[in-house]
Amino acid sequence: QVHVVESGGGLVQPGGSLRLSCAASGAIRSIEAMGWYRQAPGNAREFIAEITQSGFTNYADSMRGRFTISRDNAKMTAYLQMNNLKSEDTAVYFCRWGNDFWGQGTQVTVSS
Repeated sequence: QVHVVESGGGLVQPGGSLRLSCAASGAIRSIEAMGWYRQAPGNAREFIAEITQSGFTNYADSMRGRFTISRDNAKMTAYLQMNNLKSEDTAVYFCRWGNDFWGQGTQVTVSS
């Protein structure tokens, strides 16, 4: 079993920035791709970005530019840098390790 924990969420004003972290631990057999998603109340879970073992990145078109995914394989950790945040970015942000393991999410609230 792989344990995935997100952190770094919180309350931020519009135009502000946050950096989310996602740490994987447990029965890790190999480095896997990691992804970030979000879910706002009443909405489906939405793909943000993914990063492969080697660092290749893929973004949802609507997320490109303000959001940047990165990772540190030595720490089994992925990051999501979010800039120029807007109220519509308010959501629970989830991280995925490989295809099967998800964290519990971290709340991001953008409000003045």
